[in-house]
Amino acid sequence: MMKGANVAVPASAVRVELGWQSGPSVPDADASALLLAGTKVRSDDDFVFYNQAVHPSGAVRYEGKQQGHTVVDALSVNLGQVEPQIETIVLAASADGGTFGQFHGLYIRVIDTANGAEVARFDSSGATTETAFVLGELYRRQGAWKFRAVGQGYDSGLAGLATDFGISVDEAPAAPVAPPQPPPPPSQSFAQGQPSRQQSHIPPTQPFIPAPQPNRPQSPAPQPPQPFNPAVQPNSSQPGQPFAAAHQQAPGVPQHNPRSGTPATPPVSLAKLSLTKEAPSVSLAKHGATGGVMRVNLNWTSMAATGRLFGKLRGKNIDLDLCCFFELANGAIGSVRALDRRFGALYEPPFIHLDQDDRTGASITGENLSINLDCTQFIRRILVFASIYDGAGDFRNVHATVTLQTANSAPIEMTLDGCTDNSRDAVLFALENVDGEFVVRREGTFVRPPAGQPGGGVVEIARLYHWDFGFQAGRGK
Repeated sequence: MMKGANVAVPASAVRVELGWQSGPSVPDADASALLLAGTKVRSDDDFVFYNQAVHPSGAVRYEGKQQGHTVVDALSVNLGQVEPQIETIVLAASADGGTFGQFHGLYIRVIDTANGAEVARFDSSGATTETAFVLGELYRRQGAWKFRAVGQGYDSGLAGLATDFGISVDEAPAAPVAPPQPPPPPSQSFAQGQPSRQQSHIPPTQPFIPAPQPNRPQSPAPQPPQPFNPAVQPNSSQPGQPFAAAHQQAPGVPQHNPRSGTPATPPVSLAKLSLTKEAPSVSLAKHGATGGVMRVNLNWTSMAATGRLFGKLRGKNIDLDLCCFFELANGAIGSVRALDRRFGALYEPPFIHLDQDDRTGASITGENLSINLDCTQFIRRILVFASIYDGAGDFRNVHATVTLQTANSAPIEMTLDGCTDNSRDAVLFALENVDGEFVVRREGTFVRPPAGQPGGGVVEIARLYHWDFGFQAGRGK
């Protein structure tokens, strides 16, 4: 499409993709949407972006980012669910750490969710110092929806763009992370004593860490009630329901109230926080996450040395599993892991739930662990890790992004790359209950399997981080 052109959108639901080519000097960018009644939003609720992921109506959702040679950030829009007062949905992009003059191949496209057909595409070019762009808009005309290619740049970033449409913005920086320190080794992170350096064949004696099986579960299997003392009544109006069903409105998104001169809620925060080797840890409570549900999202792509997606080129799909070990306050330990048919539970022990087994990385929502922060007092520690099930020999060509999304606080992000050996498992981060509050610490550690045991990386993680699952030592091969 040319700038200013428009096209009819016959679909009832669409996916909006913001994409660009990655590179060493290319900054990050984020997609956002503003729902307008006339030329302004009705309230700050009408702004959907990484810190406010779901509109109160449920019609517009920020879906998140997929890394790769082409980086994609996406929104989903259910046009049939958009409130009648909303006439226009502005589709914007904001640069993080640079200008759009540094981007290559920037585009926006609209895809019919029902059949995957491309409805519209606009390739934006000629940017210089702009730090935000309105790339397009969905708008109503005589009861039907259309898409227009806009291409209007802003030098004032996401804050300036949002303010122009009536959003009250708080640009205060994110809560500071802990002072820069070298990440401690696993033996100092979670347990007393020094782990053994010997790598031996350690066959598991419990069923929750078996060797990979060819037939994988298609959906969570029913689980028997798990004993736990004391009894817990989590803060939930409908305990026992899946998270998505129990929380139609996303945590942290306030109820919609028409604008009445001054905002009824605090200004929208645009802050983001990254866990790095130099700044590896943060307190959730000090970051503003004092309750609700924390969603841990894992998204990934696989890249060949040329920078091209070899999964698509060679007919392979990368299958990563998002997993965790947990220890409860009463000493009970266990795992949440798709391969073991253990998907957990959010409103009863272990207060952790895995939503799906994404076998390709093609799902824009990836795989997600939900952790019930209202039950922090019953959780002692959690270790989150990822395992390659199929499609790649090791992590050397796998690029993953982990995002922690909590209520009333900025998202916490970390990237996973830099593997130089044959590791098929990677410890992402640890959560530990310190005096009643969770501290998140980046690990970013690649774990090689024990000698002679290609599938034994999970057992090695348990050994290194001192999770005593009762393994029996065997004879090394």
